[in-house]
Amino acid sequence: MEKNPDKGYVALLGWSLGAIDAVDRFDRRYIVVAPAWVEYYCRAHDIPYIPWDFERLNDRSLEIAERLRDEGVDVAIPLFEETVEWAGAINAVIMQNPSLHGQAGLFRDKAQMKRRAQLGGIRVGIFEEAHGRTDVIRFLKRVNQTLLELDGDPNDPIHLKSFDAAGCLDHRVIRTPDEIETIPDEAFPLLMESHLDGWEFAVEAWVYDGKIQFLNISEYVTFGYSVFVPASPELEKWRDRIREATEKLIRTFDIEFGFIHPEYFVTSDGALYLGEVAYRPPGFKVFELLERAYGFNAYQALVLTFDPKTTREELESFFPREGVDARGYAGCFGVYPRRRVVSQLQFPEQTADHPYFEYHELSAPLEETVTRRTAFGTHWGLVFFFADDPHRLRDLLKHQEALDFYV
Repeated sequence: MEKNPDKGYVALLGWSLGAIDAVDRFDRRYIVVAPAWVEYYCRAHDIPYIPWDFERLNDRSLEIAERLRDEGVDVAIPLFEETVEWAGAINAVIMQNPSLHGQAGLFRDKAQMKRRAQLGGIRVGIFEEAHGRTDVIRFLKRVNQTLLELDGDPNDPIHLKSFDAAGCLDHRVIRTPDEIETIPDEAFPLLMESHLDGWEFAVEAWVYDGKIQFLNISEYVTFGYSVFVPASPELEKWRDRIREATEKLIRTFDIEFGFIHPEYFVTSDGALYLGEVAYRPPGFKVFELLERAYGFNAYQALVLTFDPKTTREELESFFPREGVDARGYAGCFGVYPRRRVVSQLQFPEQTADHPYFEYHELSAPLEETVTRRTAFGTHWGLVFFFADDPHRLRDLLKHQEALDFYV
């Protein structure tokens, strides 16, 4: 598509073909900043590209910010968790606003993130940092003493998470001291949280001038396995409360532009708790689900809300009406083998024959032995559905957990 020189020039941090395809079909100039292994593909497909190693942090780290600034780039957009802090540092240089780097640091450190949320009067669960197994034992004991659990009663679980991993990666649920011994040494230090027993869901909010331009509620069926958009009518009833909570989050973290992806819990007594918040696109291809349900491209929306040259008219004409203009419900299921040893992909007939099934991204197994899932690991691929009934879709997604996709 022809690019508009009067609009912003954006840098995409990270490698995502979906994002690149979307921006290539948009009217903004762009450049991709990604690892060196994508160079051949970029040259072959005329994708503007700068190689950069995001794992390297040394005295040359300022170089990428200065290079993009000199290139004329207006803003850097993080596509993955690992590039959020880089985007903050780059934008701090490009926009001459040092606080943007500190803000990005809060999004990357879950403990600091929760402290900032508490300072803003946002409800979060009990949390502490752990540097070794004795810290975990002490926290498990203290949480259950606080809950007045008696000796012999089953423990209330606690959750262990990496400070900076995305989504459900490195997420463990611990109920007994024996399970603590299974935590590998390299997992420390980590964040410990009390269990929030409630309805868990996620929000995708595009922000411009400190105001929400579009807010979607994604309904989890089972965390780490399945999600659909937009949410069911039962969860959509909470929209006003959820928008109010997200606006408070935006004020607390001083967010003026871009995109946030918070996760919330609604407890049985109607209280709303923040789980965590990210400053990058969600996993499980929720952006693709949103396009299937609403028709707008969420990556192009990302560019609009990051670009300082976007106009009010563009924003108003781009976004559909929340919860009103959806054509149906789009959902996906993340497949993880249920067997310890597998030899082939065998897609269940009952799934393939269901009228809600659309397509899948599963491939033949590369190894026969399935790694034991000690934490919420990475799925082997996604199965996509589209429905007119959110309740039937929810039941269908839940049912997938009982099926074998690899045998």
